[in-house]
Amino acid sequence: MLPLALCLVWLIAANVIAMFPSRDYHWRAAYVLIAIGVPLLGWVTYVHGPIVGMVLLAAGASILRWPVVHLWRWLRRQQG
Repeated sequence: MLPLALCLVWLIAANVIAMFPSRDYHWRAAYVLIAIGVPLLGWVTYVHGPIVGMVLLAAGASILRWPVVHLWRWLRRQQG
């Protein structure tokens, strides 16, 4: 139950951070959220299973959509 509670705190913190203006378009905050969220996502997946992990991955990706978009574009450029 603790991993899910921490994920809820992460989701709330990410939404609160997004409400405040930022000079760097929240990229620094996104890096911190990713650094905290990836191990947390692994812990939740380990404890509660892959279905819950995938749901939380989708929730995190919807909040941090621009890093995901930039990663997708970078991967496409690397292919050809």
